Amino acid sequence: MQIDRRRFIRSSVLAGAGLVLSPGKGLCDENTSDYFGVHPFILMNPDAVFIMKTNVDVKTNSSVIKKTGLDFGRSVFCNTGDKENGFPKTGKIVIKPNLTCRARNSSAYTIERSMGIVTDAFFVEGVIESLKELGLSSNQLFIREVNCPDDFSDGGYISMAERTGIDLQGINTPVQNLAPEQVSWVNVPGGVFFRRIPYLWPVNAPGTFLINIAKFKTHGMGMTLCAKNLQGTIAANYQAHCSAYGRSISGVSASDLNPAAASDILANYNRHRVAGIPRWDKPGSDGGLWQEIWATRCLDNNSVTFAGLHIIEGIYGRDGDFMTGPAQNGLATDYMTNIIIFGRNQFHVDNIGHYLGGHEPGNFGLFHLALERGMAKTINPGEIPLYEWDIHTGARPVSLESQQRFRLKTYYLQRNYNGQDEPYWHLVNEPYEYDSAGVNDPGFSRSGFHLQQNFPNPVNTVTSIPFRLPSGGNARLEILNTSGKLIEVIVNRNLEGGTHTVLWDSRTVPSGSYICRIHFNSMNSTIWMIVIH
Repeated sequence: MQIDRRRFIRSSVLAGAGLVLSPGKGLCDENTSDYFGVHPFILMNPDAVFIMKTNVDVKTNSSVIKKTGLDFGRSVFCNTGDKENGFPKTGKIVIKPNLTCRARNSSAYTIERSMGIVTDAFFVEGVIESLKELGLSSNQLFIREVNCPDDFSDGGYISMAERTGIDLQGINTPVQNLAPEQVSWVNVPGGVFFRRIPYLWPVNAPGTFLINIAKFKTHGMGMTLCAKNLQGTIAANYQAHCSAYGRSISGVSASDLNPAAASDILANYNRHRVAGIPRWDKPGSDGGLWQEIWATRCLDNNSVTFAGLHIIEGIYGRDGDFMTGPAQNGLATDYMTNIIIFGRNQFHVDNIGHYLGGHEPGNFGLFHLALERGMAKTINPGEIPLYEWDIHTGARPVSLESQQRFRLKTYYLQRNYNGQDEPYWHLVNEPYEYDSAGVNDPGFSRSGFHLQQNFPNPVNTVTSIPFRLPSGGNARLEILNTSGKLIEVIVNRNLEGGTHTVLWDSRTVPSGSYICRIHFNSMNSTIWMIVIH
């Protein structure tokens, strides 16, 4: 059965305060179908980010972690009769966990101590089993990774592949030595660094559905989340995105690169530094220019790689850098963070991931560059539609401030220059003024006063209304009908400057169009909202 938008909105009304929908199969096709896809609500909210809270006691509890992956997969993937948005079950499905090198050369290395470096194999196994329940067979499921295939066994991936029957291959052979059928070449229109990228087949091959499952952890780029995780799908040595500016990448053909890449990247870096991207002024081989070239290559890759769903597995999260970290013993630490973060836009997912990791996303240049290239709608985490996803009770809009944050420290662009002193392991969490972002961002008010469109809209139960105040003071948020009659005052109190989100229960009013208006000092702003019961 095909669900059109209007029918979906009407069927989303459930009993219980604040519920938006049931994430179970009720809104999917309950019958066997030739297509599968992501849940319709996720599909219809491509800019939103969803947070699923998990309940795992310790990171070694493999059976509970696998069950968590199974429950998650059952709730977000389903059969569908929607041929336009569904994916044929005869196709290939690539799952991309974070399978980077596990730092086995460290004297402190043990399998348990290094678990937080990679996506948990048992969570991935649970997701795989949920796909099989939809009628997909193991010979359609693939995992490809360029980094350190010798480490797969320690991570539990070899035994997991044997249990599930999926095709797991780690291929770090340079692309020149691969057979043509092992590579999917993709052109990069408008690429700043790349003109063409080779992917490990069947990644980016026709008729392939990609599921990107990153890990909730820090790294030299801040946090290594969804956008960076896709780097591992590229054939060697084209995946070497972290090499310094001006350093040639061995084995990469000049014909696959922008001939003006070096000058274009340097010009962009100088422009971004002058515009004030935070920490971009740090000099040296590990400074802002290094971040600029890494982010440029990352964005070229993401511009041509499309996943059905981007996921951050955060059942446990890791700080530090692989094995080293800020703990007293100089090692990284794994924390039971118990969250899964996911959505359709990898930069919005990563933005929320950075915030929940204890960092202010506006201080990371990758998001500025993604916004500039049209891959993100905002760099402000407070303006990203946010939902809590519960497999039993439904999904509901939530405010960013209501979510727990974690202190996952990194060594990203350490401020130990220009007279400033910052520990090597730190949180990049200084206040950031989003309304003065250093790139073109027409969605923001330059005054710092902004009322954003509510989400979801149309609304049938509860909706979130985000707004931003340039300073502290009294804010009054009102609901009016189309005749201008005051219906309800949602907020009328002193608030601090910054981004806020309030929830409004529309069930107190009949279906129709309404005006939401905010007063702050001498400024006013309005949006239109549609209520459907």
